[in-house]
Amino acid sequence: MPATPLAQPPATAPRSRSAAPRRLMTAAAATLIAAATPVTLAHAAPSASVSPTTVAPGGRVALNVAGCGTKVARVTSTAFNEVRLTPGNLEATNLFGSATVFSDASPGAHRVTFECGGPGGQSVTVSLQVTPGAARGGTGGSIGSMSTTQIAVGGTLAAAALVGGVWVLRRRAAA
Repeated sequence: MPATPLAQPPATAPRSRSAAPRRLMTAAAATLIAAATPVTLAHAAPSASVSPTTVAPGGRVALNVAGCGTKVARVTSTAFNEVRLTPGNLEATNLFGSATVFSDASPGAHRVTFECGGPGGQSVTVSLQVTPGAARGGTGGSIGSMSTTQIAVGGTLAAAALVGGVWVLRRRAAA
């Protein structure tokens, strides 16, 4: 069987030496144009939250907005006075603040409008539900869920600490 020569790639015409520098110049020009073009950052719609979303008259709410692209925002509502939000630090993109709901706020849903940069900026609206009744005072529910056993153990530990402290002080005084 006769040997067949290996297939050779088709012959191509030699490239002109001027094509490579032309491509290089085109790439450099495109890079310079892209670098010189002003960059405008488009910000997505801001997102906002009120926490808690349900509160009694006289209660406090935390306000947060992200995605403003500014370092200040204004919050308005029929449930509380106007509030200015600011970042926690210079690099922060979230703006924080708090508000106290009017003690005579009417029960029901209240619109809370966040305006980035102040009036006329991007805005987002969320809802705050005001419940009938007054805000809880006193201990704020800190002992309402404790059992009698838990209260007894806590009292015993406090009494033991007091007796131990008196014993140490008397012993130091006697020495």
